[in-house]
Amino acid sequence: MNSSYVVMLLAGIGVPVLATLNAALGRTIGSPAAAGSVLFIVAFCVALVVALFTGPEGYGKLASAPKHLFLAGFLIAFYLLSITWIAPKIGIGNAVFLVLIGQLISAAAIDHFGLFGANQTPISLTRAAGIAIMAVGVFVTQKV
Repeated sequence: MNSSYVVMLLAGIGVPVLATLNAALGRTIGSPAAAGSVLFIVAFCVALVVALFTGPEGYGKLASAPKHLFLAGFLIAFYLLSITWIAPKIGIGNAVFLVLIGQLISAAAIDHFGLFGANQTPISLTRAAGIAIMAVGVFVTQKV
């Protein structure tokens, strides 16, 4: 298996773990927003160290980057805060289920239209069926 696939599999495994840990931190300290900000501080430190070792010159190019690309920061904050607040109420499995369905829909649209510079991969009937099967599979895991 390609190492990139393994890294992404591990990232996927980490999402429900992240949600569970941060939701528990939010409950423990009585503030999901504070738990989210602490997570971002830790994540910032880790990302900064990695960037310094792998290519700090990117920081010098930030001013010339298209401003809409910074929306990613808003989206990760929205994801983190929403999963930290809502997962304890509806359960980690249900929260991640809804996130996965949203990811399937969003990824298909991004690929189909080549949004944000992504490689354009039109949605064929076969691909749509595969996405539907994945969605049903995720749904079934929450109903068992």
